[in-house]
Amino acid sequence: MDASANAGQLSRKVDRSDGLDQLVRVGLISYGVVHLLIAWLALRLAFGSSSGKASATGALAQLAQNSAGQISLFIVALGFVALVVWQGIEAAIGHRHEEGGKRTLKRVTSAGKVIIYAALAVSAFRMAVGAGSGSGGTDTMTAKLMSVPGGQLLVAGVGVGLIVVAGFLIYMGLTERFTEMLDSGVRSKEGRTAIVWLGKVGHIAKGIALAIVGVLFLYAAGTHDPNKSGGLDQALHKVLQQPFGSPLLVLIALGIACYGLFCFAWARHLNR
Repeated sequence: MDASANAGQLSRKVDRSDGLDQLVRVGLISYGVVHLLIAWLALRLAFGSSSGKASATGALAQLAQNSAGQISLFIVALGFVALVVWQGIEAAIGHRHEEGGKRTLKRVTSAGKVIIYAALAVSAFRMAVGAGSGSGGTDTMTAKLMSVPGGQLLVAGVGVGLIVVAGFLIYMGLTERFTEMLDSGVRSKEGRTAIVWLGKVGHIAKGIALAIVGVLFLYAAGTHDPNKSGGLDQALHKVLQQPFGSPLLVLIALGIACYGLFCFAWARHLNR
């Protein structure tokens, strides 16, 4: 049996794994909780509260404020580990129903998700054991990138990559391609309306927020100033500084909340 046949057999075995399905559902619920907490922090920011960062690490920090929250962080972290395993398998041998460049693109996308979920898993574990989320922020990371040869280009590349991902999320929302991740019951006209609207609004809002982060990286590269870069929290602060910033931030927060609720529906109607 050749390597391709072995990979196909392993892929089919993974697809039929009920245990992995349940772990992935825990991970998706964890992802939804994080987005709902980000949305809550963004709403607080829109109405004048400066406590807590409206970002994934800020959301995890909210959970870590008491003993029950720290225990839940272990569950959240394990959920993200499950997502890492799932997307790692998809990156290595998955998407076999696709052909050629489309399969390659989807596997690269899965590899990118592995990095995101792994970072969230590490942050959740660190906060669960009281070690915090690590030192430094996005500007520190940008400064390190800029200090290496070709650093400005690397920072600009990060910005372009974020904008591409943002565009993909918006495309997924506008075209409803995300429904391919849901089971056939939701894809039918009778069961889809509320969940599809949550997915549409959530993907578009998340894409807009990520695009702003990407623009900040490009601006930092253009000005050679790492302090101009920033993560989601800084991007939402930039939104707040614009005319009608508070209403715009409220809309983005509600959109991110929609994405969180969509993750719950995705967990319920998972189609791997």
